[in-house]
Order: sequence, then C-alpha cells, then structure tokens
Amino acid sequence: MINYISTRGNGGSKRGAEAIIQGIASDKGLFVPDGLPSLTFRPEQKIGSDYKYVAFHVMRGFLPDFTDEELERCISGAYENTFEAPGVAPLVKTEKAYFLELFHGRTAAFKDLALSIMPYLMITAMVKENEQKRVAILTATSGDTGKAALEGFSDVPGTEIIVFYPKDGVSQVQERQMVTQTGKNTHVFAIHGNFDDAQTGVKRIFDDEAFAARLAAKGYRLSSANSINIGRLIPQVVYYVYAYIKMLEGGGVEPGAPINIVVPTGNFGNILAAYYAREMGIPVNRFICASNRNNVLTEFINTGVYDINRSFYMTNSPSMDILISSNLERLLYHLSGGDCAGVAGMMASLASQGRYEAGAAIMEGMKAFHGGYADVAETNAAIGRLYNEEKYLVDTHTAVAYKVYEDYREESGDTAPTLIAATASPYKFADSVAASIGLAAGDDGFANIKAVNAATGVRIPDSLRSLEGKELRHKGTVTVDGMMDAVLASLE
Repeated sequence: MINYISTRGNGGSKRGAEAIIQGIASDKGLFVPDGLPSLTFRPEQKIGSDYKYVAFHVMRGFLPDFTDEELERCISGAYENTFEAPGVAPLVKTEKAYFLELFHGRTAAFKDLALSIMPYLMITAMVKENEQKRVAILTATSGDTGKAALEGFSDVPGTEIIVFYPKDGVSQVQERQMVTQTGKNTHVFAIHGNFDDAQTGVKRIFDDEAFAARLAAKGYRLSSANSINIGRLIPQVVYYVYAYIKMLEGGGVEPGAPINIVVPTGNFGNILAAYYAREMGIPVNRFICASNRNNVLTEFINTGVYDINRSFYMTNSPSMDILISSNLERLLYHLSGGDCAGVAGMMASLASQGRYEAGAAIMEGMKAFHGGYADVAETNAAIGRLYNEEKYLVDTHTAVAYKVYEDYREESGDTAPTLIAATASPYKFADSVAASIGLAAGDDGFANIKAVNAATGVRIPDSLRSLEGKELRHKGTVTVDGMMDAVLASLE
C-alpha cells in the first residue's frame, strides 16, 4: 500500500488522508508517495472512456486508503456537470501541436481540475481520520490558485480558506475574481510584495510551532491548497493520462508511441504531474518546461544550478512570475533516488544562500526535460501568430508554452506528437490578448474582454461574464510581516 513520506526524511509515514489534511510534512518537506503506482490498464484499452472513469483509475492508485465508494463520490462531486465544456478537458489539434484545454471550470483556469475535487478529498479525509479541529487552509497565489481554492472551499463545512496574493502582481480579472468571492469562510488579502514574498510568508507561518499551538487552542489546524499539498497534485496527473487516451482516440498517435508534453511552468506542480503520468506508464519523450522572463527553471535545467539571486520581473503571464518553484523539491527527491539528506541540504542552501547545485544523478534524470523561456514581446507575438495562422486563441501563459515549443522544435528537429497544456482562458488576460491580435486598447480588462469577443467570436466563460458588476467583498491589504495577524483575525 502506498503511503506518503517527506522529501526531507523526517516527517514520518502517512496515509493519503493524513497527508492531505496535514498539507506539509512536520520537517517542512513535501509529501511524496513512497512508491509511484502503475496504470492498471493500457491506454489504448480505454479509448472512449470519460474523464471521471480515468480519474477514478488513476487516483485509486495514489489513494489506497480511500474506499472505491469514497473516491467515486469525490470524483462525481467534482466533475459531474460542473465544467462548461463536454468532456471536462477538450483536446484541440492545430498544425503543430495538441492543446489540452484545462480552463473550462468555474474560474477559467487549470487549477479548477484539481481544486474542484480537493474539497471533497479534504472533507472525506477529515471524516476518515476523525479530525475534530477546523482546517484553516492557507494559500499564497500568483493569480489562479487563489480563486480556484476560494471557489472550491467556499462554505465547505469545517474549513476556513485564507488567500494572499501580490497586490500589483495579478491581472485585473484575476484580482476581481478573488475580491468578489462569496462564502462566509473565505478571506482574501493583497500583500505588498510579489508571489515569492507571499509564498515565503505562508511557509513561515507553517514553520512557526508557537503559532500552530495558538491555532490549536482556538480549535484550528493549518493546511494548504497550493500544490505543495499532495491532494492538489494527484488530481493533476489525471488529465495527462486522459489526454494521451484522447490522442490515441483521434488517431494522431499510435499505441505506445511517445509524446512530448509542454507546460508553462511557475511552481512546477503542473509539469511534475506530467512526470508522474510518465512514471505510471504514459510514454513521454521530453518534458518541455516553459518559463517567462523569470527563467530560473530554464537555467537550472541547462546548468544544474538553481539560483534566485537575480532580478524579479513582473510580466503579462503573472502566474509564472515565480523564482522559488516549490514542487521542484519533489522532483529532486525522485531523481536523486530518494536522497532525503541531499534534498534537505539543497533546500537549506536555498534558504540561506538563495542557490544550490544538483548532483550528477539528478542531472542525469533532468535529461528528460528541456527548458526554454519567452519574454513579453515573444509571448504577444506568439498569441498573434497562432491566431492569425490557425484562428486559435490562447492566453499569455499558453503562448509562452507555444513559443518555447516552436523554438525547441526548430532547434531539435523533434516532430513527435506534442501536447501543450493550455492553462487559462484568453479572457483572463484580455489586455495582452487584445493587443496581440491587433485590437486598440480598451479602458480596462473588461472592455478588452468585450473587444476580443467581438473580434474573434470566442465564447466568454460564464464565470467571467458577470464579473465586472460583482460586489467587492475583500479589501484587506497587508505587509508580509502582517500576514500572521491577518490569519488570526480571519479565524476570530
């Protein structure tokens, strides 16, 4: 039976339910499965299967302590008539690539695929583990996780959800989605700083044992909805397995033939889920890690040195404006053969010096990855080029992935079937999208949404149609040092 252990070696062994509730290991490492499960079927055997079927058979391998009935109930609650597109995550084929559209959920971003089911997993886990305390879910967001977590956990019994986002580091639409969120248990704060500041502040709260004791006295325990929580990561594996089945179904890929997977990458969770899918049995040739100008991952993949001692850039792909990619720690664990002491040493070096260097075993495993990046001008050009040539409209993050893939394909000559994770609706970043396809700038993001829709006819997601007129409910702004007080105030 699979259990969960810490990447740093001293967090004990936990059942899946325990790991989901706890969120982060007691030694501040991340929970990883002590053995990755294998698919119980060949993908070509499941052609025609729906998303829920694939989700059950993938997630059952990761969560053996959940009964089939419990898991089926979680999956039905998350994916039964809750996404706007038939099939949950449609696959769109263009001349050069397949785009897996992960943005048809309630917040128009890929985080919905995991954060629609995570509340069900959390509540089920709390019942299984007889958890008596309320769970305070603490989340730092670079734009999309926050809204998806708020939407997923809104008014979920036994939980409070507290989200911190960089005040000037998200799009107008992303911010409006968060600050208009309803639900008696939802709390949203802008911080003066960038996403790394927010994430560091959240980790500092998790690391403070005295603060945890204060919360326990108030009847709360901390957890997270970020991808540091294994309950967020596991559901993301599903859509890569599902996509491969759909590629087989369309006839563009032969059974057993390897594909490339391109992921616009910030915190490394989404591309790590693709790696897990490969380890389960999906044949993958290269993982193409696409970054924006904050290209710390590109340099790490190419050199083995992870160094955050550099300038931080605010770009038009804000969910990737990240220098500390938390989920990379999990990959380091796997590629090092489970060298917990080595991982702990690298994380200590990152904390004290802002850098670390990976050893030979890790870099051997990293050969499956290709790193590249695109700046803002290249991102905008990619949006315009893809729309003008194929009438396919993408957001800024997906455009980064497409540009990096174009460069990789030209440099390598690799024309293997390629899957690109399309991570957000173009309307969430309508200012850049409008300019990229040659439209005059509107007064704000909402005017640009209307302009893009009028010019392209691409459907506006239901969740964004009424956003402009919604009541502003969350107006708090704090410093990084004030985040702990904000959590306490939220739990009064």
